Amino acid sequence: MSRTITPAKTDLAEPRRLDLPQSNLVADVVQETLALTRRLFIQLQRRPSTLAAGIIQPLMWLVLFGALFQNAPQGLFGDRVSYGQFLGAGVIVFTAFGGALNAGLPIMFDREFGFLNRLLVAPLASRFSIVMASAIFITTLSLIQTAAIVGMSAVLGAGLPSVFGLALVAFIVLLLVLAVTGLSLGLAFALPGHIELIAVIFVTNLPLLFASTALVPLSFMPRWLQVVATLNPLSYAIEPIRYVYLHSDWSFSSTIMQAPWGTVSLGGALLILVGFCVVALSSIQPLLRRRLA
Repeated sequence: MSRTITPAKTDLAEPRRLDLPQSNLVADVVQETLALTRRLFIQLQRRPSTLAAGIIQPLMWLVLFGALFQNAPQGLFGDRVSYGQFLGAGVIVFTAFGGALNAGLPIMFDREFGFLNRLLVAPLASRFSIVMASAIFITTLSLIQTAAIVGMSAVLGAGLPSVFGLALVAFIVLLLVLAVTGLSLGLAFALPGHIELIAVIFVTNLPLLFASTALVPLSFMPRWLQVVATLNPLSYAIEPIRYVYLHSDWSFSSTIMQAPWGTVSLGGALLILVGFCVVALSSIQPLLRRRLA
């Protein structure tokens, strides 16, 4: 009498290394994250035009928009403030925002070409290394773009903040990039394909640009748009950076914006940004757990 030997069932959705010591588990997660991050940078190395365009485009904004409004009435953007100085903060924030909003595209293409499925059945110590690699990649690119914009602004006469001011600018960009990257990665797992994700990116980008203080001060807007702009979290990234650029004696209690509902201090804007980041990252946790399970 013959027996049929059936292989033991294994759940491909479960990580393979749960029995490892904690130190080994952390080391494996770091190794996986670095390897996946390196893969993204190799892709960038093969397509350097992506990075070049990401740097040239905001610099063109800075030069062309600054020249377009150089004859604006004196005092419209503040005492002894040129439009180029005023615009720099908006260009920094929207360059970082646009790059973070595109963070989900590599994940979406990996889904469509089947590479993500191979990662999900691989013996990874943690599948969240897939997400962390994308976050590290986008954050690095955003900081490179920010450095280029800050350097060009200095060349065009906008000056440079202090060392602590530059650190604050980097911190604000980091908060914004982490929040928007998380939302973009959530959309990459939730939407059916890259066409839908690109549509969301196009529909979201310009309205948030014009409904913020990136291009004009709050006082220049009609009342209803002022309300909308103060509900836009990007305004709370733009105004602290702008204030740090224009005031060397800044502090966390400095008033940076007169909103329709009251004054906003620099510290208050940072708290709003931190809250936005926490809410954004917390909201995608259930979705990521389901998709990466």
